[in-house]
Amino acid sequence: MKRILLVEDDTILRENTAELLELANYEVIAAPNGKIGVEKALANTPDIIVCDVMMPEWDGYGVLQALSKEPTAKYIPFIFLSAKTERQDIRKGMDLGADDYITKPFEEEELTNAIESRIAKAVVLKEERENHVQKEDENQLRDLNDLKNFFDDNGTIFNFAKDEIVYEEGHSSNYIYLIIKGVVKCHKFDEQRKELTTALHKDDDLFGYTSFTQNTPYHETATAIQATEVVGLSKSELIDVLDKNHKVTLELIQLLTDNISGIKEQLLQMAYSSVHRKTATTILKFAEKLNRNPEDPIKISRNDLASVAGIATETLIRTLSRFKKEGIIEIEDRNIKIVDYKQL
Repeated sequence: MKRILLVEDDTILRENTAELLELANYEVIAAPNGKIGVEKALANTPDIIVCDVMMPEWDGYGVLQALSKEPTAKYIPFIFLSAKTERQDIRKGMDLGADDYITKPFEEEELTNAIESRIAKAVVLKEERENHVQKEDENQLRDLNDLKNFFDDNGTIFNFAKDEIVYEEGHSSNYIYLIIKGVVKCHKFDEQRKELTTALHKDDDLFGYTSFTQNTPYHETATAIQATEVVGLSKSELIDVLDKNHKVTLELIQLLTDNISGIKEQLLQMAYSSVHRKTATTILKFAEKLNRNPEDPIKISRNDLASVAGIATETLIRTLSRFKKEGIIEIEDRNIKIVDYKQL
């Protein structure tokens, strides 16, 4: 019989939910607040935790963060129950490492199906962690491509509409992302709320990594600049993979080094290059990230172009007009088509 820890401060809802789970043939351990919930999780090692978000003592977010630091509890599947239905609340729960987020009121079948699937996934992952029958080299990831395949096989899929935020600066960095399709820009704002784009990421790019050893918040905001699908892997899972695959760790370090070098180059260009050079370089950079076919036009906002180039939007527009007059580019609405790559 599988054991469920139910953490819920509403007495009636806790008792009713416990009853329906017991009728579904689960052993239920109940806790009236987050603090007691953490204590019971560590004492009883449940197969899954179902936890309310808004509670006295510790809220659900605090419960998940506390248990994620415990070796005996960090792999226990965790489902949030909440009356909060805003997308930002759901994303916060998932960013902290939750396996699912169910909004109240919920159907009995919805809850039991979520519990069954998450327990099954946890069992499979546990068997994989404990399986040492296969040869060691067969279990090793050889390079970043293998790591990306690991993301595909074990991560969580997220879809974002154009201009939708993937994560915000200052939020907990519990996920690292791989882009399946689409384009994401990473950007920061200065004190005057002027935007600076720090990186562009396209299909098959990894992004969202900060510290791998500490719970460091995201240092920037990431926004989809077109409809984008990503797969997210929790930091704890990635750390576990890297700990066992040192060759991949070295490749990831090299990737980080290359990214830092690219940012330094961008900062130097913003500081010392002419406006024309900044604009031309930025158009070419977007063409590389957005175009599968070099002949296709680039559809990108002038604000995004200006923020990457590090110049005022008005200055960028004047420079684009000059490039158009010189026959280097063609412009139609928001679309920019490069006519003369060599001259650009």
